[in-house]
Amino acid sequence: MEFKSTVTEGILTLSLDGNLIGEDVGASLLEAATNAIDKGVLLCAIDIEKVKYINSSGIGVLITLLTKFRNQDGEVVIVNPSDHVQKLLIITKLTAIFKVADSIEQAISELKTV
Repeated sequence: MEFKSTVTEGILTLSLDGNLIGEDVGASLLEAATNAIDKGVLLCAIDIEKVKYINSSGIGVLITLLTKFRNQDGEVVIVNPSDHVQKLLIITKLTAIFKVADSIEQAISELKTV
């Protein structure tokens, strides 16, 4: 699993590629989020378009990211989940706590209204 982290217009974008199974990359994702929050970035878009599989550890990473941002009065939007990942989000009822957008542009638009 790899990820790219960028900050544009005060929004952290994490673009994930691979399976989100909570391996070492989980700690790296959380560190990237913490560094952004420390710099005053309170909005985050997590692009999971290229994620094909998420296990319980990966779900834990997503929830931890959401908690980190919301504890600072921020927000997180999950972007463009695959059909398989979307079904997982529905089954686990994570769609009740996460905002989900179809594109980065839609996520940024939603985050700017927060």
